[in-house]
Amino acid sequence: MQSNQTFAEIFQARGVSRRDFLKFCTMTSVYLGLAPSMVPSVVEAMEKKPRTPVIWLHGLECTCCTESFIRSSHPTIEDLLFNMISLDYDDALSAAAGTQLEDVRRKIMKDYKGKYILAVEGNASTKDDGVYCMVGGDSFLNTLKETAADAAAIIAWGNCASFGCVQNAHPNPTGAAPVSEIIKDKPIVKVSGCPPISEVMTGVITHFHTFGTLPELDRLGRPKAFYNTRIHDKCYRRAFFDAGMFVRSFDDDSTRKGWCLYKMGCKGPTTYNSCSKIQWNGGTSFPIGSGHPCIGCSEPNFWDKGPFYTRKAEVSFLGSDSNADKIGMVAVGAAAAGAAAHAAVTAAKKAKAESSEKDKA
Repeated sequence: MQSNQTFAEIFQARGVSRRDFLKFCTMTSVYLGLAPSMVPSVVEAMEKKPRTPVIWLHGLECTCCTESFIRSSHPTIEDLLFNMISLDYDDALSAAAGTQLEDVRRKIMKDYKGKYILAVEGNASTKDDGVYCMVGGDSFLNTLKETAADAAAIIAWGNCASFGCVQNAHPNPTGAAPVSEIIKDKPIVKVSGCPPISEVMTGVITHFHTFGTLPELDRLGRPKAFYNTRIHDKCYRRAFFDAGMFVRSFDDDSTRKGWCLYKMGCKGPTTYNSCSKIQWNGGTSFPIGSGHPCIGCSEPNFWDKGPFYTRKAEVSFLGSDSNADKIGMVAVGAAAAGAAAHAAVTAAKKAKAESSEKDKA
C-alpha cells in the first residue's frame, strides 16, 4: 500500500460504498467536535489528500500508550494503520529491526521532508548525554532531535512525552524531560494520559490531515475537543458527590451502591480528559465506572501530587471552598436555607394580603 493513496481510494479498493465513506467522514467530524458545516471539508480532504506519513518513536516509557493505541475500536487498529495513516516507522510494531529499520526512518524523513507527523511515546533522558535511553546505538535524545528537525508537527503521545510522568518524578535520576522541553521550534500537541485514549490520537491526526494544522489547544497544549471538560463534569457519580454521599472504604455498602469516590482519592474534579465520555475498550467502561478513583493521569506531575488514595485538593462547592467532609453539610444547609427563605416569602405575601383586606374593610 502506497503512502500517496487517498482515503477514498483505499476505501473504494476495499469495497466500501460511497454512503459508508460519508458516514465515516461524519463520524470523524463528530469526534473532532466540528460543526456540521465542516463535514464537506473533511470529505474533500479524505478524497483528495494522500494519507499522512507518521514516524513513531519510543523513548523512556512502559509501552502502555501503544497498548492503548492498538486496542482502538472506533476505528479499529486495522483501519487506523491501513486506511487512515501511513505508519512508516514504529520500532515497537515493525517486523524489521536494527539498521534496516533505521534506514526506513531516514528515508521517510528525506522523501517527506516537512510533511510527516512525528509521534513521540515516552520522554528522553538528558543526563550524561542521554546514555540512559539508547535506540539503534544512539541516544534517544539525539534520535528525537534528528527526527523532529524536518517534521511538520509533533504529537506527544501519553503523559511521559507530554509532561514527564513517572520517569520525570522526583528525584528524576536520569534527567527525563518531556518533548516540549527539548524541541522548541515545532508545533506540538500533547495527548496526555497514562495511557491516553486511542481515539484521541485518531482525531488529532485526522484534523491535521484535513486542515493542515493542529486542533485548537488548551493552555497546556492539549486538544480542546478532548480535554475541555473535567472527568467530574460528565461522571455518572456526580449526583452522589453533590449529595455528599461518599465511598469511605472499598468493601463497604456505599461501594456496592456506586457512591462518589472522592474520599477514596478520586482526582476527577481536577482532571481534564474524555474518559467519562469516550471511555475505554469500545466504550465498555472507564476507571471510575469500574470502581476505581481517577488518579489524574492526564495532568502534569501527577506522580508527585501525593498518594493516589488520598484526596488533598479542595473543590469549590456552592460558591465556597469545601472539603468532602463539609459538602453534605453544605448541601443540607443550602436546602434548609432555601426552605426557610421560601417560608419567609410566603408569610410576607400572606401578611400583605391580610393587610389589604383590612384596608378595604
